[in-house]
Amino acid sequence: MAKRPSICVFCGSSSNVAEVYRQSARDMGRILGEADMDVIYGGGHVGLMGIVADSALAAGSRVTGIIPRFLDEWEVGHEGLDELVVTETMHERKHLMYDRADAFVTLPGGLGTFDETIEVITWTQLGLSKKPVILVNVNGYWTRFLELIQHSIDEGFAKPEHAKILTVVDTPADVPGAIGQLPDIPSPEGKWI
Repeated sequence: MAKRPSICVFCGSSSNVAEVYRQSARDMGRILGEADMDVIYGGGHVGLMGIVADSALAAGSRVTGIIPRFLDEWEVGHEGLDELVVTETMHERKHLMYDRADAFVTLPGGLGTFDETIEVITWTQLGLSKKPVILVNVNGYWTRFLELIQHSIDEGFAKPEHAKILTVVDTPADVPGAIGQLPDIPSPEGKWI
């Protein structure tokens, strides 16, 4: 039997967000489950993170949460998962998420979501990763982020081909198709020339 793909979902831990974002998290979990994909995420039961996890579990996904000990001790860890891995550091958490994932999907979120997403984009830019990175631009949430990436290209801090690292979709329904299409990821050779 073929291994089911494991999709790492980055998203916010805040519950104080508009319903359009909460609905996108419900849809994302359900869609991944219905597509026979498993979910890896930050391990929380709060905010969009908890919604994605609960929705994915209900739709038949195996859900693995990876959470640093200090957050688990703050009682934000999700106790109803198939697996909850507790790490000692944030860096270990991100490393395990990366190792276990076949692709990355980013829903709206805050600073932690920015950090996780930018790190996997950077790994791809440096040739350390060849896994798809999909940004779900719900309600135009990521438009300014995409403009910032374009600004870095316009100002010479990144190359035009680096914009190809991200696949941008508008809805969770577009994600399964995007996962199956690995973008043309540029070689890091000559990056500094």
